[in-house]
Amino acid sequence: MLHSDTNNESSEPDQPVPQPASPVESVPYQSVHQRVPPTDRRQPDQEAPQPMLPPDYRPPARALHTGAIIALTAVLALVLGTGLFAGWQFGHDNSTLVANSSVTGQFPPGTHAQPTLPALSEDKSEAIREAVIAHVRPAVVQINVTTPQGTALGSGVIIDKRGSIVTNNHVVARAQHILIVMVDGTELTAQLTGTDPVDDLAMVKIHPPANMPVAKLGNSSELKVGEDVLAIGNPLGITQTVTNGIISALNRTVSEGLGRASLPDAIQIDAPINPGNSGGALVDLQGNVIGIPTLTALDPEFNAPASGVAFAIPSNRITVIVRQGYTKMGQPQ
Repeated sequence: MLHSDTNNESSEPDQPVPQPASPVESVPYQSVHQRVPPTDRRQPDQEAPQPMLPPDYRPPARALHTGAIIALTAVLALVLGTGLFAGWQFGHDNSTLVANSSVTGQFPPGTHAQPTLPALSEDKSEAIREAVIAHVRPAVVQINVTTPQGTALGSGVIIDKRGSIVTNNHVVARAQHILIVMVDGTELTAQLTGTDPVDDLAMVKIHPPANMPVAKLGNSSELKVGEDVLAIGNPLGITQTVTNGIISALNRTVSEGLGRASLPDAIQIDAPINPGNSGGALVDLQGNVIGIPTLTALDPEFNAPASGVAFAIPSNRITVIVRQGYTKMGQPQ
């Protein structure tokens, strides 16, 4: 099993906490609209001089002055009230902000225009997945193995009409008896025809029944990171289980552990893989088997399978090993 390495970054030494700047002395604020009256220098017992008024001066009507003040106050209240409400709505409703920005062709600071996404009604990936699963799943079998230590199970993929099944070597290693369970529940005895412990691959063979389904090996050199994939197998003995995910990375070199296989050019996927998936099919959305799920990374902290970090042997490597096996058996490729 693969043990994930963790990077223990050394913590930085404590930095001195910056001290806040000295508070600025408060300066009394005075509105520019307010006038400061001049200092009164008259004596306490001296009457203030009365200003001289022109003969035709008439004081304004008090009612008119009071009414103007009331009207002005009402207008200001209306303006300020509307501004506060709009500001609250503007600050709490992001949709209003985006809508106003799109009208003017402006974007808020830190944002960028993005291309339009296709409508969901145009997405046919669900129908494609269903068709791929229906086509490939009958060619994925369950492998029950009896060993000196007990019983075990895994998965395998039928790759030709002669009844050849490819799987992981660790599934059939030290096998005394191999039983193949077909998609319809038919049980067939299999013979081990070739092993490659270095690549953790093996081939077994059954007597092919009529109308036996066959899976096609694809070209793993054409895979792209982010491509959708399906994993078909028998995790935990739950037969014909399908999980989906994407290709997380390519050309990984992973080790199965001390003294075991080291897999070059492995495909990293995030599709859930569990014991029993080993030897199954990793399929692209064209219905091609582009890999064999082999192992899941272990979280060293909890010594448990890491979620969404699994690896598969690429189909191009499988093709090479299968051809070598055919050559050794004297069979046409």
